[in-house]
Amino acid sequence: MAAVSRLKIGISACFMHADPARALFTGKTLQYVEQSIAHWIMSTGALAVMVPSPTGATQRGDVTLDHYAAWLDALVLHGGADVSPLSYGEQPLQQKWSGDRVRDDYEIALVAAFERHGKPVFGVCRGLQLMNVACGGTLYQDIETQVPKSLRHRDAAIYDQNFHSVEIVPGSRLASLYPQAHRVTVNSIHHQAIKDLAPGFAVEAVSNEDGLVEAIRRSDRAMSYLAAVQWHPEFHLPGAQTLDGAALLNDFLDAALAARSASR
Repeated sequence: MAAVSRLKIGISACFMHADPARALFTGKTLQYVEQSIAHWIMSTGALAVMVPSPTGATQRGDVTLDHYAAWLDALVLHGGADVSPLSYGEQPLQQKWSGDRVRDDYEIALVAAFERHGKPVFGVCRGLQLMNVACGGTLYQDIETQVPKSLRHRDAAIYDQNFHSVEIVPGSRLASLYPQAHRVTVNSIHHQAIKDLAPGFAVEAVSNEDGLVEAIRRSDRAMSYLAAVQWHPEFHLPGAQTLDGAALLNDFLDAALAARSASR
């Protein structure tokens, strides 16, 4: 397939902020993507493109997020640092849950830029939480603290081998993508979760054990595609017990193709 015809999918950047005590890249800010998410996108033949933040202490030139949104076909918000409670009008319950406000501001602006250009956005883990906050929702800062008798959604000792089941909401778009799968197994690597769902969104899956939201989608089909899952479909391996994310990815890329066609 010629490069010009391949879908170009943006990936939001993770941040490693400047740290003068760090031995490598001392005092420098790093922006990067996790390899699995890029490889997941590229598995379809699409091109994965990290979208760096154009702002910061060393900002130069006139490039904006709108330039990327106009050029790219769609955006993926991937995992990483906590969303800051300040981003949804709360104070951190503990300092360790302060999150990354700088990354929040960058990604909220990024979602807005892709919306302005009518381009699809798909969120993974933190990406679901950020999408919910960007559109007016709130989060639990720490599930075990704020949700009594909740399932353990993050276990650092086993990381991506922590699994639980989720119920797919009947009649949802997610249910149509997995018509034979009503209860499925997913990985679970998060300690924050949706508290108040953003206006205009529908829940597409919930944790079977405690009812926490596991998948969302903008309910107004007339508006641009916004959807997200709390688990990491990019971590699924062939033959594993977890839900295969291929149908999710293909649905998102179909929306990207449709948006590309509409803009011509």
